[in-house]
Formats: sequence, structure tokens, C-alpha cells
Amino acid sequence: MTWFHAPADPLVHVPARRALAHVAALSTGEAVDRTLRITLNFHPHFLHRLAEDGRYLSQFTTGTGNGGLTAHPGGDRHRWESRIFGGAYDAAPPDTRPVYGALDFRRRPFGGAHRFGSAHLRLTSAAVERATFCYPDSFLEPTDFGVAARMDLIARAEADDQDPLDDYVEAHVHGPVRIAHDVEALVLDPSHRGTEVEEAARLLSCPVEWHGGFRLTVEDLRRHPGYRGREYVELGARIAVDGLLDPRIVQDAAGSGRYDPQDVKKVWHCLARFGAPDA
Repeated sequence: MTWFHAPADPLVHVPARRALAHVAALSTGEAVDRTLRITLNFHPHFLHRLAEDGRYLSQFTTGTGNGGLTAHPGGDRHRWESRIFGGAYDAAPPDTRPVYGALDFRRRPFGGAHRFGSAHLRLTSAAVERATFCYPDSFLEPTDFGVAARMDLIARAEADDQDPLDDYVEAHVHGPVRIAHDVEALVLDPSHRGTEVEEAARLLSCPVEWHGGFRLTVEDLRRHPGYRGREYVELGARIAVDGLLDPRIVQDAAGSGRYDPQDVKKVWHCLARFGAPDA
């Protein structure tokens, strides 16, 4: 496929180049709009570590994440990556593996895949050039892929009748994501103003911005018992402060030790789905 050219960035290592070339051979469509950005959504409880490392690292290195925790040899994510990237990373060190985000083709102020967190890093346009894409999410074993030069996944996503938390085009950024070089801004929820999260955010070597804020009253939460389950509505009501949920309140509950973090994640899904700021 002579139309594919590997990114010029010298830090894009051999496994990444192999992965990019493999996915490029599977991709069809037109070039991605260069004004679009990849966002990496997350819950901002590890910003001090992000400031210390200076890089956004994959789940294979950190052992943490906001989706399924299967990034280990023999795990589901290991198997998905082997299939999607043609085995390019099978023998590679954990810290060389790609990081996951979404192509924010809907230009949402809170990022392209907010089910994974209220905060996001907005990457530079150059990051799109060294990314691969799939639709739907990789855990669903997709067969449709893209790269910056050829990608028809946006049309597929727009035509699909998906829940707003699931309508993202997944992105895999190959090569290191360096905060000082590859990030345009860290975008936070205003519930974190004046907190340790903002304090840690100011240590990063990138600008800090704020979106409109996720907010959901318990009254509104109780209108959706069938979304994740009535038990998570009741949990949300217990977590709420003065009848309100926001990302800071939910994050504090997840780290309190009083609740199962996987249960609190379902409460976050309700907040993200029904309490999102206007797009």
C-alpha cells in the first residue's frame, strides 16, 4: 500500500510503525478532517502522577483504567490488540503500547468518549497522524478500521443508533503521548475548581481549560431506573450531596472505600448520560 507513510516523529518506534501499517492496509475512505482532535477521557484522580511522568501511559503500564481492566498477558485487551495490530506489540514492552481515546468528530466540549471520565486531554493535530481508529469499541471485536489517510468510520457512527455513551470512534495513539509536546489542553469539569485536582492540573506543562460541567439532581436520576439499574439509582441517591451529583462527588465516593468502585462507575454512567453539559 504505497499511499501509507509512517509518521516522521522519531519517537514512533518499530512496533508502532508496524501496527500503523497493518491497520492502514485494512482501512478505506477519505482522509480525516485535520481540524478534528483526539481526546483522552479519564477521571482526574491521577494528575499528580501524570505531572511526574510527563506522559499519558497505557493500562498495560498503569494497571488502572475506566473501562475493563484486562490489559495483561492473556487478557482480553492483549488479545484484541494482537488481532487489531497484526501482532505488532506481542513482544513489545508494556510502555510502548498505544493509549486509547476517541476522535471527537462531534466536537463535544467534554470530549469524544465521556463514558470514561469527565476530564480529557485534547491532543494536537499531529497525534491524529500516528493514530489508528476502529468502530465500534475494540471490545466488540470490530472489523472496520481507519487511519488518518483513510477512514470512513465517522459515517458509520453517525448512521448507527447508539447510546450517547457508546457512539464514539475509538482511537489508538501510537508512540508516546508527551504532555509538553502532544497535548493542546487539559479540560476539566468545574466541580474540581479550587480542589486538589486543579492544584495538580496546574503542575502539568499544558494549558488548563474548563467545560460547562456535568450535573444531575437525584430527582432527575430517579427518572431513569432502567438505564443501569434501580440499585445504581439508589446508590447515586446515597452518594449525592444536597440532592446533587457532579464528577467531584462521584469521584470522592469511588475513592472513599465505602462503595464498590465498579458500582460507582455505573452511577457515573448515569451522570454522564443524563447530566452532560450542552454540546
